[in-house]
Amino acid sequence: MFASRFTAFIDACALAGALKRILLLTLAEAEFFRVRWSEPVLQETERATAEILTGKGVADATAHAMRARAKMEAAFAEATVTGFADLLVPGEGLPDQNDAHVLAAAIKTRASVVVTDNLKDFPVKILLPLDLEARSTDASLADTIALDPGRATAAVRTMRLRFKRPEKHAEALLVDMGAAGRVETVDVLRPYAAVL
Repeated sequence: MFASRFTAFIDACALAGALKRILLLTLAEAEFFRVRWSEPVLQETERATAEILTGKGVADATAHAMRARAKMEAAFAEATVTGFADLLVPGEGLPDQNDAHVLAAAIKTRASVVVTDNLKDFPVKILLPLDLEARSTDASLADTIALDPGRATAAVRTMRLRFKRPEKHAEALLVDMGAAGRVETVDVLRPYAAVL
């Protein structure tokens, strides 16, 4: 199975929101793809997660964000890409120069896709010659589930059953996904709601 998996470099904007992060990592854990990120991405994710939690009135939002990052790093110890500073040059043409590190790390790890919700910051004309594609979190999740709906549904069911406070039944999970903008993901999963 390992040889057939693709590598996905995950941008911070795809990791900051809890539900999409959990969905992505659930599918990575189920060996649909190899997940990769970098130290700058983890730092951005931690900051953004803390901001989201602060906005929701969560006490100790910074500590919660630190724990979420630590859990990610522990679960995917091989995911952190290093040594990509010499590959920053292709990123010089990006609309947002702050994203050059994402492109450089994706090149270094030979990712086939950059999962990001900032698609405008990763133009096709720059990524195509590098044999890279930028996909939204929703499209990435939907496409990955469509590769093997039975196995993906089983993974998402396992994920759903881990929710304890509060517990979530399948329909509530689909509603939450839809409310969070994961419309394509919901469309792919809805036919399997009875076993989700």
